[in-house]
Amino acid sequence: MLDLTYDAPKPKVIAGEKGDWELVIGMEVHAQVASNSKLFSGASTRFGAEPNSNVAFVDAGMPGMLPVINEFCVAQAVRTGLGLKAEIHLRSAFDRKNYFYPDLPQGYQISQLYHPIVGEGEVLVEMGDGTARTVRIERIHLEQDAGKSIHDMDPAMSFVDLNRTGVALMEIVSRPDIRGPEEAAAYIVKLRQIMRYLGTCDGNMQNGNLRADVNVSVCKPGDYEKYQATQDFSHLGTRCEIKNMNSMRFIQQAIDYEARRQIAILEAGGKVEQETRLYDVEKGETRSMRSKEEAHDYRYFPCPDLLPLEIEQAWVDDIAENLPELPDQKKARFMADFGLSDYDASVLTADTADAAYFEAVAAAAGDGKLAANWVINDLFGRLKVDEKDVSTSPISAEQLGGIIQLIRSDAISGKIAKELFEIVYTEGGDPAEIVEARGMKQVTDTGAIEAAVDEIIAANPAQVEKAQQNPKLAGWFVGQVMKATGGKANPKAVNAVVAQKLGL
Repeated sequence: MLDLTYDAPKPKVIAGEKGDWELVIGMEVHAQVASNSKLFSGASTRFGAEPNSNVAFVDAGMPGMLPVINEFCVAQAVRTGLGLKAEIHLRSAFDRKNYFYPDLPQGYQISQLYHPIVGEGEVLVEMGDGTARTVRIERIHLEQDAGKSIHDMDPAMSFVDLNRTGVALMEIVSRPDIRGPEEAAAYIVKLRQIMRYLGTCDGNMQNGNLRADVNVSVCKPGDYEKYQATQDFSHLGTRCEIKNMNSMRFIQQAIDYEARRQIAILEAGGKVEQETRLYDVEKGETRSMRSKEEAHDYRYFPCPDLLPLEIEQAWVDDIAENLPELPDQKKARFMADFGLSDYDASVLTADTADAAYFEAVAAAAGDGKLAANWVINDLFGRLKVDEKDVSTSPISAEQLGGIIQLIRSDAISGKIAKELFEIVYTEGGDPAEIVEARGMKQVTDTGAIEAAVDEIIAANPAQVEKAQQNPKLAGWFVGQVMKATGGKANPKAVNAVVAQKLGL
């Protein structure tokens, strides 16, 4: 067992009619393994294929078909566990979880209940207020996905698409450490970020590749501390599970509604029934789906078609040695190497593609802080307006780095750089060549600047007198000179010459 220490969670307090209540949340996240083939067959996992075209005989539950485990999916689960600082079990086993769904041809799901491949781990969750705390992971197990029932294609019939059947899922089960809706969303965001860095799940919630079952309960202040001391779950209240959530916003809304529903029941003298519920997006409320099943309801038993899965420590060590730099590590390095603030480093490491783009800009520019400013404020801002991302950015990292280089060498001013950015973004081209061809180079010739300053001073004697009495008004002369030179004069040189000429 790992000795994991974690900070005490700060609860979300909800005022009821008869007193305050605290939220307790645990999450079961189903992450589709990034793999070209399914967990126990060679069928494709390609999204968007024709219905029932990615189905092998074993996926369809044909008689006599035996599952063969996909080694790559196992490696992906191990990689995820290592990324979450979790214990890797060298021996795990598969079980049959028996239940009937029209889109589950075998009549059971092959999963891992008793002996999961990954044990206890942790996720460092950063909140918007600058605080961070740890959510403990109980386990990660591998299992098959079910198919998809389609009810809106015909008024009288339902259809079944088995393309997802047998796709490998990692079920990531947290401890009940999450104490509010915002924290629940932040946990999913961080988990998704880590898996995308690892390349083990693409995190596409719209396609159903990342879904969460959210377990919500409420308790009176102080009861959570009793649970921590005793590990007695009865202190946490009866939980209800909200099934198949695939939106950060809806997760928060569903948790808030469900907590208030439970509080109303308890304060009216009722009893919260343990059940599985669905969130109705249109009505903004949860509704009952079925009573909450326990393990014995599924009649779990070891899968007779699969031997226990045994892996070697050397194989795990090899995977560990080849892990990529993870988000927290990259963020710390960006802050140390480039002198970035916590906020800027967080923005730039939110996505692997964004981080790689920034590093390429910083390398081309030779200035990490200036590169961060341009990437976050100018590039990301413009891409958001155009509904693009760095993968489809019209301006490359080398081009943006080239613009920053021109600023650093005093070839152009910040104002000209904004114009140049717009030209390169919309038209393309080499920044340095554009500056030369269009006469955008900054005026650094002191003689030319002095001539412009002299002309402005001679034409405005009253303003000269005011500036000499109040040096802050010297900025007016700087502005006039910049205007007269079309913004091409070096601002530092202009400020120096104006101060000298006015005797300031």
